[in-house]
Amino acid sequence: MDMSSAASQHTIRNRLLLAMGPDDFALLQPDLEPVTLKPRDPLNEPNHPTRFVYFLDNGVGSVVLGPERAIGVEVGIVGREGLLGTSVVLGALQSPNSTFIQLAGTGWRIEAGALRAAMATSPSLQGILLRYIHTVLVQTASTAHANADYLVEERTARWILMCHDRTDGDDIAITHEFLALLLGVRRPGVTVATHFLEGEGMIRARRGLITVLNRDKLKTKANGSYGLAEAEYERLIGSSGHDAGANVVQLALGRR
Repeated sequence: MDMSSAASQHTIRNRLLLAMGPDDFALLQPDLEPVTLKPRDPLNEPNHPTRFVYFLDNGVGSVVLGPERAIGVEVGIVGREGLLGTSVVLGALQSPNSTFIQLAGTGWRIEAGALRAAMATSPSLQGILLRYIHTVLVQTASTAHANADYLVEERTARWILMCHDRTDGDDIAITHEFLALLLGVRRPGVTVATHFLEGEGMIRARRGLITVLNRDKLKTKANGSYGLAEAEYERLIGSSGHDAGANVVQLALGRR
């Protein structure tokens, strides 16, 4: 690797890499390769060997399930707080899920074998990665709960908040069609939901773009469907030391 592009805990933005101890990061550093990722870039194919694990510095990735659909239903969302390729951490060679880039970004990738080898030599590295996997499972459970018990407007508010956590600005580049596929609902339902959120001053919706105007109103509208996984991440990975709550959720994912 060109040392001018080598990963460094002084310059990376991925919070999981930053939370590692210096010795654990040093185990991964020689094998971390910089990557630039575009929307819809596939990161792994379902039921095929997972070659790489990705740590995003910016951008957002989606984990989807549902080969019978063009894109599937989103079951996970990942940004700079974590990694894409959780099956590798758990010792599986492949996953039935597929993963792709939702919002363009940059980051780092490491070969699956290199990550497994590093985990085998360091209990502390294995520990922090497994704690992260726990937060992913909490997020997945929260998504299942939201899909079963919450209105489309509430689920849309939750999804917007989760994307907003993982972006630097207030703009989210997403079409209604794409959002409908990710949420597993019909496009008219997303249109009605975004019109409602816009009418209440929570967002501004334009073609291919959603702009967050009021996070507090969005969190109220999400009606408890947002925040559990984010607080759990702060408890297990974050370093602020505060109690779980609204400010903690934002601190955990880098949004002040």
